[in-house]
Amino acid sequence: MPLAPLTYPERIPLARLPTPVERLERTGERLGVELLVKRDDLTGSDLSGNKVRKLEFLLAEARARGCDTIITCGGEQSNHCRATALASARLGMRSHLLLRTADPARPPAATGNILLDRMAGADLQWITVAQWARRNELMAEAAERLAGEGRRAYVVPEGGSNALGAWGYLRAVVEELDAELAALPPRPTTVLHACGSGGTGAGLLLGAALCGWAGRGIRVVGVNVCDDRDYFVRAIGAICRDFAARNPGAPTIRDNDIDMLDGYVGAGYAKSRAEELRDIIALSRAEALVLDPVYTGKAYHALVQELARDRRAFGDRVVFVHTGGLFGLFPIADQLAPLL
Repeated sequence: MPLAPLTYPERIPLARLPTPVERLERTGERLGVELLVKRDDLTGSDLSGNKVRKLEFLLAEARARGCDTIITCGGEQSNHCRATALASARLGMRSHLLLRTADPARPPAATGNILLDRMAGADLQWITVAQWARRNELMAEAAERLAGEGRRAYVVPEGGSNALGAWGYLRAVVEELDAELAALPPRPTTVLHACGSGGTGAGLLLGAALCGWAGRGIRVVGVNVCDDRDYFVRAIGAICRDFAARNPGAPTIRDNDIDMLDGYVGAGYAKSRAEELRDIIALSRAEALVLDPVYTGKAYHALVQELARDRRAFGDRVVFVHTGGLFGLFPIADQLAPLL
């Protein structure tokens, strides 16, 4: 149970919760560790993944403010944007998505998440990699344009990663993972997750601090799938500080509490190497557990590589947080086919 109570902000139930923790017997035996997976890919068929936990709080605030349109941003195959578009449609809202791509004049085909964005009726605004650096400014400009059309927009940051969104994974720890881990024999444990914008990591760390995980031998480790360790220490630290400022009684998360496993960005964000895809295929065949190429595939590849070097790298037990993203496999079918 958490060490200190906090009052949850308003939330709209969108996800199928709680999600189960499942044991991966064959793969754990092969890797030499007790291996479990937190199945947050099962938060829903269309809203699948970690983003919906954050959107439950963010869209509740949007609705309370009387907003009719949700603006957010991401890469061209963004899981977050897909979940936002579908969640918005479910609530009777429109969505406006800023999607980063190499050439906005020739946007990618409507496959995977892009197909679902369009099916949800999202307005797509394609932006360049250079423009991505100004994404917050561009979203603010979009909100102003929509205001001129008589619409009231709510801007959700990249990945839903801010102090309000962090409640999603704080709640996941306090109301699900803490009890799921407490039901297991006590062993040194690592909760491992992919990190792309920092909101999931911030929520996990805040929940872990509330539940006293450090004193029970449970650590939270993120695998960055873009940028580097220092970037995410700053990003997660900023979210946690803002959370503490907004919520009296919240735990203090210091920079040295933020444990990032760097070195597995590989070819770059949303770019897959053959060795990463082989690990995804191997897990699919061993456990019928399908990962995505952008987030969980890279994090799982990091897990495999680190355990090959040191079987005790993460303690005796690893709980791998499956943050969804299945739809991201379809646009790279041509890369997967030669490996099958």
